Amino acid sequence: MVQRAAVIFDVDGTLVDSNDAHARAWVGAFAEHAITVSYESVRRAIGMGGDKLMPLVAGLEEESPKGKQIARRRAELFQQVWLPQLRPFPRTRELVARLDGDGFTLAIASSATDEELRPLLKVAGVSDLIPTRTSSDDADKSKPDPDIVKVALERTGCSPDLAVMIGDTPYDVEAARRAGIRIVAFECGGWGRADLRGASEVYRDASDLLDNYERSILFRYGGYEDRIFLLEPVS
Repeated sequence: MVQRAAVIFDVDGTLVDSNDAHARAWVGAFAEHAITVSYESVRRAIGMGGDKLMPLVAGLEEESPKGKQIARRRAELFQQVWLPQLRPFPRTRELVARLDGDGFTLAIASSATDEELRPLLKVAGVSDLIPTRTSSDDADKSKPDPDIVKVALERTGCSPDLAVMIGDTPYDVEAARRAGIRIVAFECGGWGRADLRGASEVYRDASDLLDNYERSILFRYGGYEDRIFLLEPVS
């Protein structure tokens, strides 16, 4: 039997327009604990988990007592204030359904916690289409370390040469490449084409990819035997 190809999705900034909301929740949580951080520095770190973001923007370890308090408050602010306002990017469900219909094995590799991931997938309207999910709870280190992507890849049962990730940050690009798989990048999360160097292809968003689907690496991979192209390993 020929192995099916896999698509591994990031969620925040890729399927759901949530990167700004995450940044504002972090800034608010820091402020409540008398730590001033700039919105811009936090926004540029979204896509990492708290284990990377907190030392980078505030010099604070996530596992320290204050770090734990801030992380907990950030989660509360995000859930209570920002989550109800979130919307999916245009044609998100249509893209996921197209890939599902093309026979891909679908999975999630997100730096969000498992508690946050479930409602985010509901916002995206794809909960029923992507049963395989990997969150920050499943890995020791968040992106750009490859741990989350590797766990998701393992759960798909696919080899790296039959997997493609879809993400929106340089951290997704680095994590995918370090996991040995290709990545298609979206600009809708707030990063430009130059920031996403290393991606096999860059599109504005799900809608742009759908408009160009038959010219994309995803169409060339396909999920079925008659369209699988085994490409050279990621260098």
